[in-house]
Amino acid sequence: MPEKPLNECPRELRPLFTKGSEASQRENYEYAIDLFCQVLAREPGLIDVRRALRKAQAGKSAAGGSGFFKKVLSSAGSSPQMAKAQFALRSNPAEALALAEQVLGSDANNAMAHRVVVEAATTLAMPQTAVMSLEILTHLSPKDKNVAIQFSRLLADTGDARRAEGLLAAFANSHPNDQEVSQALKDVSAKRTMSEGGYGALASGEGSYRDILHNEKEAVSLEQEKRVQKTEDVTGRLIEEYEARIKAEPKNLKLYRDLAELYTQKKQFDKALSYYAQIKASEMGGDASLDQAIAQTTVRKLDHHIEQLNPNADDHAEEVARLSAEKMAFQIGECQKRVEKFPTDLGIRFEMGQLYFQSGKIGEAIKEFQRSRDNPHRRIASMNLLAQCFAKRKMFDLAAENLQEAIKEKQVFDDEKKDLVYQLGVVLENMGKKPEAIEQFKLIYKLDASYRDVEARVDAFYAGQ
Repeated sequence: MPEKPLNECPRELRPLFTKGSEASQRENYEYAIDLFCQVLAREPGLIDVRRALRKAQAGKSAAGGSGFFKKVLSSAGSSPQMAKAQFALRSNPAEALALAEQVLGSDANNAMAHRVVVEAATTLAMPQTAVMSLEILTHLSPKDKNVAIQFSRLLADTGDARRAEGLLAAFANSHPNDQEVSQALKDVSAKRTMSEGGYGALASGEGSYRDILHNEKEAVSLEQEKRVQKTEDVTGRLIEEYEARIKAEPKNLKLYRDLAELYTQKKQFDKALSYYAQIKASEMGGDASLDQAIAQTTVRKLDHHIEQLNPNADDHAEEVARLSAEKMAFQIGECQKRVEKFPTDLGIRFEMGQLYFQSGKIGEAIKEFQRSRDNPHRRIASMNLLAQCFAKRKMFDLAAENLQEAIKEKQVFDDEKKDLVYQLGVVLENMGKKPEAIEQFKLIYKLDASYRDVEARVDAFYAGQ
């Protein structure tokens, strides 16, 4: 069962993938998992869909917490499914794979399910699927030698011999006398040399020394491509290469996206947006991440225009204000479209509230934050900003109530809780309750005296006694 890219997905299944991607982006992981599983039930080899599924499974598990009792209940509930999956491995590995995915939909870090995935995927000749689960298994059991060796060998087989060599080298450092690890490292190193240099083709009679030189140049190109910080000359050369490749591969949408990102790096935003527009006009134009990329590029374009303004010009302040207003108007308009498209998406409602708050539309922001606080992932932040909205309208009693409720729900005293406590202190101060206010600032001072102006506030209080 060969693995294949997303552009080979049957037309009738593409809307399911698009809806699943949008649901995942909105953190509606349950729905996303269901949609991705529907696609994979028809086309198990679609590796990009399986990657999206794995990401949604991880998101759902992270959102649901990882307490001891939750793990126990999850393990108990998945036991019958795991028994079926292990039994199916012998006669129907495709069914075993599907059953294991059901378990991972409830527990993304179920080691037994990932082992079934690896075994089923190996039998079905789906190496990239096996690699994904082996990578998770290495994180779950970093000292498991057999998993490390299997993962590294499969990485090398799927073309990532350099990473495989690095993993085994690190493992060998902590196991210097382990002959099995040492031999696996030698094998992987040899495979990397053969694959990157083109010597495998030469030995089989299918290549030439000219091919070797070409492949070495290409390997350097790929390495440069993967660097996080691309210099201007490398970026320019990659653009030239991709522009030339597009003529030969006009339907390769990944090239269009890569070019858009490269032009964005070079701050040639109009060219970047033109490539995004071509993807938007294609059959993959419904991808929610594409709309987000277009919006982010447009915002970066406006930011760049502001940066390019002459600070010594007489109209500098007016131009900054004009472009900033244009940027805010674009962000609000773009977000409003998404609110209309997904009216029940509370994550977008939160984003809409933030934009209204930043633009001074406090009444509109209040309504959005009152909705978004029902999103468990945005609840605390929504209550904080809602309180700040009330404070701006001098409704200090309502602001204090929201902050006190948020503080009660926030268990960990991290930066978010510090902000809640600080805001409550400011609100209480505005209400004339200075003793209660200073108690809030002292709570922060005991843990982090450098936070904002807490030290100055506390020092002033004690100096005045």
